Amino acid sequence: MNDLGRSRPAGILVGFLADALLGDPRRGHPVAGFGWCATGLEARTYRDSRAAGVMHTAVLVGGVIGAAAVTQHRVRHRWVGAALTAAATWVALGGTTLARTGSEMADLLDAGDLDAARDLLPSLCGRDPSVLDSQGLARAACESVAENTSDAQVAALFWAALAGVPGVLAYRAINTLDAMIGNFSARYARFGWAAARLDDLANYVPARLTGALVLVCAPLAGGSPAFAGALGVGLGGPTQYRYRLEIRPALGDGPAPGATELRRAVRLSRLVQASALAAALVISAVGHRSDGQRRRPPR
Repeated sequence: MNDLGRSRPAGILVGFLADALLGDPRRGHPVAGFGWCATGLEARTYRDSRAAGVMHTAVLVGGVIGAAAVTQHRVRHRWVGAALTAAATWVALGGTTLARTGSEMADLLDAGDLDAARDLLPSLCGRDPSVLDSQGLARAACESVAENTSDAQVAALFWAALAGVPGVLAYRAINTLDAMIGNFSARYARFGWAAARLDDLANYVPARLTGALVLVCAPLAGGSPAFAGALGVGLGGPTQYRYRLEIRPALGDGPAPGATELRRAVRLSRLVQASALAAALVISAVGHRSDGQRRRPPR
């Protein structure tokens, strides 16, 4: 393992702390730049076919992996490696912004300002806010906090720990593409197939790790081991997106969530995020130790 790999735990920790203190960069966010590039490429590659979508996704994700790998290869000093890992981790994380937006939504619902709450909802998810009342907005926000705790935090930390800078940036590219074209609208049903399936694959292990961390953290949020159970509410059911109505499985058997339960969801999310950091540091440290043992010459 090179200097970048040996400094990975420190870089992940600094990146996590940068997200905790600063949230997402307010201007010039690299993810927005990637989205701009993806939109420009789509104008040239779009065809209503899976093959075109596979090519589009492969070029974008492959480009990110290639650029990150070249940069990693050029690193010679471990603290430069730590700084690069920290920057990539910070860029990929979104847990603090998620928690802040969830808390802001709870404040608006408490104040009865549904117009402002509807305006804020697109910052959390892609549902149609115009058809949602106070309970619908609270439910949408709770479900988004639960889902994005995995996508925006646990998965990013997992890939940073497992595969360093190329891994975490590739994951963020995959997740961004899924948000852009991985839906079931008429335009993207075939073109976005590859992005959606790749995102499912990238999140397969992190989603299950998130479930395990919720199991551990749920008692600290005053509930049983699941987001719906930990909050004592019922989630799921009919979900209206702008492009379709989706019937989701019912989760939990409690009442519909409100602003109070949304705040508890944010608290549980923060606990899971902190636990995910601990897991990521262990994974990266164990990976370094195992790699060092493999490379140690025989006596």
